[in-house]
Amino acid sequence: MVKKKLRVPHALVIMFTIALLVSLLSHFVPAGSFQRIASDLNGRLLVVPGTFEYVESSPIGFVDFITSFPRGFKAASEIMYVVLSGGVMFALMDRTKALENGVGVFVRKLGLKRKKWIVVILTLLYGFLGIVVGYENNIALVPIAAMVSLAIGGDLLLAAGISVGAMTVGFGLSPINPYTVGLGQKLAQIPLFSGSLLRSMLCIIALSVVCVYNLRYLKKLENKAVRPASEEDLNGLKLKGSLDSYHLTVKHWFVLLTFFVGLAIAIYGIFNFGWFFLELSGMFLLIGLCAGLIGRLDSEAISSAVLDGVKVTAGGAFMVGFAASIKVLLEDAAMIDTLCYYSSNILIGLPKTLSVVLMMFTQSITNFLIPSGSGQALATLPLMLPLGELIGVSAQTSVLAFQIGDGLTNLINPTLGGLIAMLSLCRVSFDKWLKFIFPLAGILLLISLFFLIFASLINYS
Repeated sequence: MVKKKLRVPHALVIMFTIALLVSLLSHFVPAGSFQRIASDLNGRLLVVPGTFEYVESSPIGFVDFITSFPRGFKAASEIMYVVLSGGVMFALMDRTKALENGVGVFVRKLGLKRKKWIVVILTLLYGFLGIVVGYENNIALVPIAAMVSLAIGGDLLLAAGISVGAMTVGFGLSPINPYTVGLGQKLAQIPLFSGSLLRSMLCIIALSVVCVYNLRYLKKLENKAVRPASEEDLNGLKLKGSLDSYHLTVKHWFVLLTFFVGLAIAIYGIFNFGWFFLELSGMFLLIGLCAGLIGRLDSEAISSAVLDGVKVTAGGAFMVGFAASIKVLLEDAAMIDTLCYYSSNILIGLPKTLSVVLMMFTQSITNFLIPSGSGQALATLPLMLPLGELIGVSAQTSVLAFQIGDGLTNLINPTLGGLIAMLSLCRVSFDKWLKFIFPLAGILLLISLFFLIFASLINYS
């Protein structure tokens, strides 16, 4: 009897099914709401514990369901545009040959015999960027990993593991993550970024596991144990010549300098002026235009490159908007607060260690409803922190449970726009990513559970 391989449904099928499930649940889960007050956290609204009340139910009807998709596109327009503008930027840089020559020279200098070291170095580098720079802030660097991966005999899934996987883990488990750890500790009224030793150990071990996982996948590719996931259009990502043929001219150096200076300005704007997707999109287009002018492309070549960039990333941008419809439906049904209320009540009366583990899983489920780390913190931690105190869990442990629950599920969260956007720039579909990353997510979950239970036992503070 032939054993059938497990097939992960197409990303569109997964997201449509989730949207349909949310719509059906809206007929059974009552609508509810917490009172919220403006906090001193940049005026953001904070949930007031003990104020939950049921409100008039708003079950999703047929019209609401079919219009949720265009409304999702409207809600996610900024993220969709950053995907398109990122594609345009790299298409223009591809026409100048600067990135191709830069990657060719980099791989030639290190040598194909050191391809394993290239995978390790890049995985740790992208993980470090996730720790100290952030998540979506690094979106423009994803295609570089794709070019390097293909140059050393890898595929686009390996590229996603190196870049998206490492950045997601680094950002999610970062001991200095301002959106989860920083905000959580501020809500818990404990010193900012305290307890960093345990978090740092978890983060380092997790990134080391990501390195090993990527190396094992590379070995499988070399042994032809898996089929390279390179059926997608590789135009602009795959090196066209032999490694010996690549050299960096003065023009190439100036194009690369423009790219990195532009990214530095964008990151400075994010941290100092509150820039985000709109400003990033504008910077990507500006970088691309400057690269085209420095590369002496004429107007015809620039226009053609722009349309090529849009063509390659249009599918990914569509997926971002499609996924946003799930959030639209949840808000329509007013179920998010109800589900948070039910989740917090589950913990009452359970043993401390079991409560901590369930607290983490509760945050994981909530992350699919509220994919924003800071938004989730403001919605759930005001409930979880007092509950933790009642059952003898330290505030530091509660924040750690929140961080792990939020951070690790980002690897498989279809409602997280940044994840879908980065996978799009890496030209990896969400269903293929799920099949690739799911075993790693399970391993990291077990490691994190060990750290969380240890934190509970030592009364981590």
